[in-house]
Parts: sequence; C-alpha cells; structure tokens
Amino acid sequence: MQEKGTISIHTENIFPIIKKFLYSDNEIFLRELVSNSVDATQKIKRLATLGQYSGDLGDITVEVSFDKEKKTITISDKGLGMTAEEIKKYINQIAFSGAAEFVEKFKDAKDANEIIGKFGLGFYSAFMVAHTVEINTLSYQEGAEAARWTCDGSTEFEISKGDRTERGTDIILHINEESEEFLDKWKLQGILDKYCKFLPVPIKFETKTESVEDGKDEKGETKYKSVEVDNIINTTDPIWTKSPNELKDEDYLAFYKELYPMSEDPLFWIHLNVDYPFNLTGVLYFPKVKNEFELQKNKIKLFSRQVFITDEVKDIVPEFLMLLHGVIDSPDIPLNVSRSFLQADSNVKKINNYITKKVADKLAELYKKDRKAYEEKWNDIGLFVKYGMISEEKFYEKGKDFALLKNTKDEYFTLEEYKEKVKVAQTDKDDNVIYLYATDAEKQDTFIQSANKKDYDVLVLDSPIDSHFINQLEQKLEKTNLKRVDADVADKLINKDQTFSNVLTEEQSTKVKEIFEKAINNTNFSVEVEGFNPEELPVTITMEEFMRRMKDMAQTGGGMGFYGSLPDHYKIAVNGNHKVVDKILKAENEEAQTQIAKQAVDLAMLSQGMLKGKDLTEFVKRSVNLI
Repeated sequence: MQEKGTISIHTENIFPIIKKFLYSDNEIFLRELVSNSVDATQKIKRLATLGQYSGDLGDITVEVSFDKEKKTITISDKGLGMTAEEIKKYINQIAFSGAAEFVEKFKDAKDANEIIGKFGLGFYSAFMVAHTVEINTLSYQEGAEAARWTCDGSTEFEISKGDRTERGTDIILHINEESEEFLDKWKLQGILDKYCKFLPVPIKFETKTESVEDGKDEKGETKYKSVEVDNIINTTDPIWTKSPNELKDEDYLAFYKELYPMSEDPLFWIHLNVDYPFNLTGVLYFPKVKNEFELQKNKIKLFSRQVFITDEVKDIVPEFLMLLHGVIDSPDIPLNVSRSFLQADSNVKKINNYITKKVADKLAELYKKDRKAYEEKWNDIGLFVKYGMISEEKFYEKGKDFALLKNTKDEYFTLEEYKEKVKVAQTDKDDNVIYLYATDAEKQDTFIQSANKKDYDVLVLDSPIDSHFINQLEQKLEKTNLKRVDADVADKLINKDQTFSNVLTEEQSTKVKEIFEKAINNTNFSVEVEGFNPEELPVTITMEEFMRRMKDMAQTGGGMGFYGSLPDHYKIAVNGNHKVVDKILKAENEEAQTQIAKQAVDLAMLSQGMLKGKDLTEFVKRSVNLI
C-alpha cells in the first residue's frame, strides 16, 4: 500500500507562515503534540469504560524521546491510533475555509495561540521545528492495518504501510537546522516541566538512575545497586482535581512548595470548584505580601484540562487578585487561547466575577470566624484588600465589612467601628469627621504626640497604595475627611473655632516673620506667625494636605504627574505664644535673632528628618557653640 497526494489547503503559503509567525513561540510544538497523545490515550480509556473496547489497555504512558545523531524527536502513545482513512480525514484536510483569506489575515500575526486555536492547527505546529514529519500508527479497531504518513513541509504527503504492532501512534519529527537547540535533554525537560507537569496521563522522558536496596553484605549492612527507572515527569492527579474533603493542610502546603520552591508558606488558600454555569477548578493561595507593592505577575498558572496554557492571567483574574499565587484550570478556556479571546469571552467574565466573590467570601469567613487571628494577618493581607476595594466596586461592597484600619497604638477597627470611635473628639465645626493618619509613625512622632494630647486618634496608613485608599474613603464615607497628622499644627488640624490668641502685637508678628524669612532664605518655605498652645513647639513645618496627597499619588502612578514635578512647598508655622519667640525679640542684636530663629527652624526640620548634608553639619556646629 502506498499513496501520494496533496494536502487540501488550496495554497502552498501556509507552511512558511506557520514556521515564520510562530517562531518566537516555537516550543509549544511539544505541548501540542503531547496534548494530542494524552487526548488519544484518554479516549481509549473512555471507550474501555463504556465497553466499546474490550482489549487490554496495558501501559498507557506517553513517551517523549530524542536522538541527537538522527536529529529526531519522537512522541509515542498507546491511545486510539488511526487508520489510513482517518489520517486522510484528520491530518490531510485542514479544517478551515477560505485559505487565501487566512494567509492574508495571519501573515503578520504575532499571537501564536490565536492562529493555532482558531484553525485547529495543533498538529501542524510540528513544522515549526521539523523539515519532515512522520506518523506511524495502528488503530485500536479490530483488523486495522498499521499506516505511515510522511510530509516534508510542502503540501505533498505520502501514505504507506506502517510497521507499528501495538495500538497507538508515534509522531517522529526530523528537526530542521534552525531548531537543533531542541535536541537537548535539558531543553526538552524544561518544556515538559512547564507545559506537561500535571497532565492526567503519565509522561515518560528517558530513564533515570536510582539506588535501590540489594540485600545485606557480610557485616549485615544494607547494600545498594543502581537501576534504570522510567523518568515520569508529571503528577497525574494534582490537588486541584481532588475534592477539598480529601485533602489536609499539609497537602496544600506541599503543592505550594512544588509550585514555588523558594517561597514562604502562604497565609491561607481557597479551593475553587464549580461546574455551573462554567467549569472551573483550582487553588488560589494568599502569599505574605507585606507592604511591598510588587505586582508579582506570572504567579497564577492557567491550565486547560491539566495542560498549562499561560501564566499571564490578567484577563481572567481581576488585577488586584494578581497578588495571589496558585492554579486555575478550566476546560471552558481553550488550550490555544489568545488575548482577544480572553477579553471577549463571556465565560471568562463569569470566571472573573466568580473568583472575586470567592475571595471576598473567604476573607469575610476568616474575619467572622476568628477576629484576632485575622488582625494578626492584616499586615500581610491589608495591601491586597485595599487594592481590591480601590479597583473593584463589587469587592468594595463586600470588603468594607472586613477591611481594617490600624492606629498608632496597634488597635484595629472596621470602617464602621472607627467612625464611632472618633466622631465625638474629631468632628469639626462643619460637622465633618476628620480622620488623622501617619505615613511614617517614627518620623511623624512629634505630630502624633501633639495630636494625642488633644485626645485625637491617629491611623497608620503607610502602604504604597494608601494615598488612593484615602481618596476612596473620602468618596465613600459620608462627611468624612482624612488629614495627615503633619498637615498642620495640632490646634489647626481639626477646625473647631477654638483658637489661642496671639500674645504678640501686629508689629511684633511682622518683625518675627521678617526674622524667620531672613534665617530661612528659601522661597519654598512660607512663614506664618500665629497663636498656638504655649506648650507646643516654637516652630512646626507642615505641607498642605492637598499638595502632599497629589505628590504622594504622583509617586504611585496616580496620574498626577504635574504635581510630582512641582518643588516641595512647606509652611513654617511660628508659635507666637512660645517663650523662644519672646527670646528672639529680646535678643541683643539682629545676628543673635537670626541665629536663634535658624536654630528653631532646624530643630523642626530635624524632627521630620529633613535636615541633611551641609545644613545638618552647620546645625551641629551651631548647637555646640550655643552650649
């Protein structure tokens, strides 16, 4: 039996296009061919289960091998196999119409998955790396004859009698010169580990040497010998394919270590398992995020029926959930999936919403079940929860019940609890509740202590996205404003129409203002002389809340680039009621006045960590002289 023919694709342009545009993704040829072998193996298992195949299934391992000298890679399975007629049907007739339109549309394609997925060209990905492809196959059907198909990458093919004696198929790739990098054990091992690590059928890649016990020696000690064993590269039943009630905590932790060997243990996890209105399984882990706002992308792996597709999941998982780690598997997402498909597919949108809801439900459950344990985890998950509330309205609605605010005394409050706590002491003359916050509790300690003296509470909002979270709270919470604790002197942080009168005359205030302006000599600082509590500091340096917030948002990419480019502008608030001001006015000469004023300003700058370099050196020298 020998037959020659032409592959019915009506154009000779298709193979050069396959080779060219898939070049950057050429390693997926192995994923495609191994997946086909696994499908064929699962189908024969299914037929046996249904009683439609009565033969012995035997060893159903799929084997990948290579021969460096012959320059071949072979993928062998013991699946359904094919007859010559089936080869003609499934291999020769590429299932798409309008080949000319196809060529025109995809000649500049960049997305390898798009073309393969759309036209069922998985098998033909072999021609990305091979100049000739052979199929040697024997169908499971009784009386079937072995068949061999050969194609050299043109539209010509040849079918002849094959020599396979067992049910199944060998795909033999004769590797082209440009692709000889794939004739390497570690290269192939890496691709198999990436795409085939959790396939549901055992995948063998070469053999490996292991030591096994071999009886006892004369002294009664155990002897060992080296034996060759199959190197099975995959786990056929990963934990996401099992029911949660079959698993223990150590199973989830062991799987996490398998995925991320160098990572700390996760805080907790969610087992996803839904079969309507779409199919989805998986496990998502909450890592210890802390305050490092590094969107650790490529940490969630997307599978389709246990075949790895991609670790770029941002169209399936909401952006804030990109901080999670783990696995999602859905047969409703095709193996050869493209970005454009993900963005348009209705199932993907449903999966996105489902995952958001499951995550919110898990956090709510943890909060209700053990509030204290939840508070202990807050430093690790707070960034994640806030990010979710900012970016997803649905998540905000659920998250407002389990989001926590922490104050400088390490006490935790829900949004509702905190409003109740501070509304009496921190309501201004216009009936707005003012939340005070610190972004660096150590650096802003002077201001925190001044606020605490007035019985004001101060929150700690020091994560990289808190400038955005603050804005959201002001939008969502009725008649509530937030002010950084160093945005003004304590007496003016919350405007209650209660002021200390300034003991200075108007003339004295003007004189003091001039002395301080001369001592500072910097247009980025404006001086105001006012009457504050005599117990407060003589000089306080503040930045107006609006300007500081815009600059903070500019630093975290909040679209406030204009403000980020502006120079810092500070207000020097001089306490006219402080005895240091009285001392300045009574100083013997102008130089002494300037020196005391400069010392007071430098002390204020020192308290905020703003005194550096030459200015710090001068301050130290002046302090020694004054002593």
